[in-house]
Amino acid sequence: MNPNKALWEKGDFTRIAVSMRESGEDVVRQAGITRGMQVLDLGCGDGTTAIPAAKLGADVLGVDIAGHLVAAGNRRAAQAGLSATCRFLEGDACDLGSIENGSFDRVITMFGAMFAPRPVDVAREMVRVTRRGGRIVMGNWIPGDPTLVAQLLRISMSYAPPPPEGFVSPMAWGMPTNVIERFGEAGIAWEGISCERDTYVFDFKGPPAEFVDTFRQFYGPTMNAFEAAASQGSETALRDELVQLFERQNQSGSPATTLIPATFLRVTVQVG
Repeated sequence: MNPNKALWEKGDFTRIAVSMRESGEDVVRQAGITRGMQVLDLGCGDGTTAIPAAKLGADVLGVDIAGHLVAAGNRRAAQAGLSATCRFLEGDACDLGSIENGSFDRVITMFGAMFAPRPVDVAREMVRVTRRGGRIVMGNWIPGDPTLVAQLLRISMSYAPPPPEGFVSPMAWGMPTNVIERFGEAGIAWEGISCERDTYVFDFKGPPAEFVDTFRQFYGPTMNAFEAAASQGSETALRDELVQLFERQNQSGSPATTLIPATFLRVTVQVG
């Protein structure tokens, strides 16, 4: 099995995505999506951005490498009465060969395509399937950032074995120089690329420690870290470190709920 597919099918990201819905709607509102547009949500999960885009009247295709997330997205679309305009398919961000050139007015990928193993191929594919005059909107976590996700991944990696030779960190997408270089190889001049810091909010209806346990049980990278930590006898140390992180960053004003903003790099690419 594709190792990326194995990673994202290991857990159940829908359990994390529930805390991300409101910010997903904000992303869609800011993307300039209007009725009748053709929209691709790449690395879509269960539709945190795809479904709000369809509610605006767009015709939306969600593509994700994890089969169970595709199934969950199609269920959510059906429950919302959007099956005619919002569908989900299994696919690989590195190779969208079944999609014709210039098919979409907007290509959106929020913390999805950044995890694909061949970043230049990802950039080329996103550019290829976007119409001239269309736009790519990409959200990427930022390496070394002090907010939640970068620190969660940093701590998790410190307990995990070293990555295989040739591994390209997904966090490299959070550096503007890499973004410009990768889209440059896809034929986009730097003038057509903008990068700015933005905020995504996790809103979890439970205390920070419970949110940590949700990541531990359902988020592939964190699950791997806990498995590695357990083999070293440091499982409790990892959980304690993550609970301290989540409690420190909680801005809900109550220890019984969790509201944590996380900084990301918003990339906008003008095609054509």
